[in-house]
Amino acid sequence: MINLILFGSFFVMLLLNIPIAVSLGTSAIFAMLYSGDGFSVIATNVYNGMAKFLLLAIPFFVLSGNIMAKAGISTRLVDFIDDCVGHIRGGIAIVCVIVACFFGAISGSGPATVAALGIILIPAMINRGGFSAPFSSALMAAASSIAIVIPPSISFVVYASITGVSVGDMFMGGILPGVMMGLALVAIIMIEVRKNGIQASREKASWGHRWKTFRTAFWGFLVPVIILGGIYGGFFTPTEAAAVSVVYGLFVGVVIYREVKWKDMGELLVDSGKTTGGIMLIIGAATLFAYICTIHGISGAAQSLLLQISGNKYVFLLIVNVIFLIAGCFVDANSAMYIFIPIMYPVAQQLGIDLIHFGVLSTVNLAIGQVTPPVGVNLFVAIGISSKLHDLRDKTKVTIASMSKAVWPMIIACVIALMLVTYVPFFSTVFLK
Repeated sequence: MINLILFGSFFVMLLLNIPIAVSLGTSAIFAMLYSGDGFSVIATNVYNGMAKFLLLAIPFFVLSGNIMAKAGISTRLVDFIDDCVGHIRGGIAIVCVIVACFFGAISGSGPATVAALGIILIPAMINRGGFSAPFSSALMAAASSIAIVIPPSISFVVYASITGVSVGDMFMGGILPGVMMGLALVAIIMIEVRKNGIQASREKASWGHRWKTFRTAFWGFLVPVIILGGIYGGFFTPTEAAAVSVVYGLFVGVVIYREVKWKDMGELLVDSGKTTGGIMLIIGAATLFAYICTIHGISGAAQSLLLQISGNKYVFLLIVNVIFLIAGCFVDANSAMYIFIPIMYPVAQQLGIDLIHFGVLSTVNLAIGQVTPPVGVNLFVAIGISSKLHDLRDKTKVTIASMSKAVWPMIIACVIALMLVTYVPFFSTVFLK
């Protein structure tokens, strides 16, 4: 009965479109009311879930991403990558994928990447590239999901806080899988180009012009170098690296590009606070949810069941992928991490699976979940952007139905990349010390 109350109420609230943090916390309280547990543990568990030094990296990474977006990094990255590959067939769509990877290395957030780049690239893919409005919006959403796999990733920080693995190792483990997801999307673009006879949409840029746009985009390319180089060089911890990225972003925005004014800081801090607050509410509520699962033996029973069903690590990894892909259709990455990882990672340890590898494949699963209907958050951000654009060649109204149809080939391509990451640990461990 406790299982029915906990999970039943949770899924009912999800179906009623109640925010995920409220759904997690309320379902845990319902279970506590039924079992007679004292409410004194609520504040303790919620506080302990959020009060971790490692999680201090989250507000810094969020603020750094907002500063970089305000500084105009996205426009400069688009200009340079467009000069490099924009002249080939479907070039502007390939620009979308490459720039999303680079901007993801700045923001660490899928929805933030869609918001920053979509206003530039969605109309460019439609008007200049000749792609349909649903395909362009779906590609922007799918490419932006790579942001939580390419380091620095907020989801990697959350996973490390749960399992105790090195954040630096998680960051390094995500590099190649993120690139693989990008290549999978490029393959879909090439198929779309051939199917619809799309031609090149611009002349090849001169090397002089490429050098000019590279110099303006150079400061954006340095962000992941500073973060990963600083962590792996032993200069600072992941949390300190996040703080350094804020200082660097301010330097670039205020001194180099001069597009961030001190009067903008209030708005940037408020926006970052809202985003961070939402993430922390989810973490606190999910911690309480996981506590109920633990004290009532739900986690232990689930672990035993997984061991009995799987029998070996290959079957276990297949089950994990299925669970996470389904979960990604309904909950965000951070919530899924707190609900499922405490149950799954002890089983992974017992089966001899490397925890960095396990964390990377789990995150790739949840990245795909950002574009799987009905609750793919990136899809809704892309729809919101598309609905505000009026000067488009393709006037087709973009809906969740049309985007869902357009995004399925991209999801399949990313799932193929996921299978490679899952069963070939080399891809997520090659850069580890």
